[in-house]
Amino acid sequence: MIDAPALQPFMHAVVLFFEVTGVVVILGGFFLAVGRAARRWKSSGGHVFDTLRATFGRGILLGLEILIAADLVRTIAMDLTLYNLAVLAILIGIRTVLSLSLEVEIDGRWPWRREGSGDC
Repeated sequence: MIDAPALQPFMHAVVLFFEVTGVVVILGGFFLAVGRAARRWKSSGGHVFDTLRATFGRGILLGLEILIAADLVRTIAMDLTLYNLAVLAILIGIRTVLSLSLEVEIDGRWPWRREGSGDC
């Protein structure tokens, strides 16, 4: 039988890893976006804002997904109470709405309305 309290330090380390990774991904997305925008500005002088916004938006989306994974691990593996489950549901709801709105801002259409999908 696995001793759950003995796993607490390990699970805490896993959650910390996911949280740090999520923040690093968001920061990396920012620096990547600035670099891409600078290259675009240097080469063509146009559409810098669109490049910056799209690239950074993608970094934020990926970072949010990783942070959701951290919240899932924390709630399920460490502190499974009804209150923490409700907080997790609210956090996932907020982050899902934020992810959808970012997706619409970046692509200009709903995620399920992709080109070539056959939807009108």
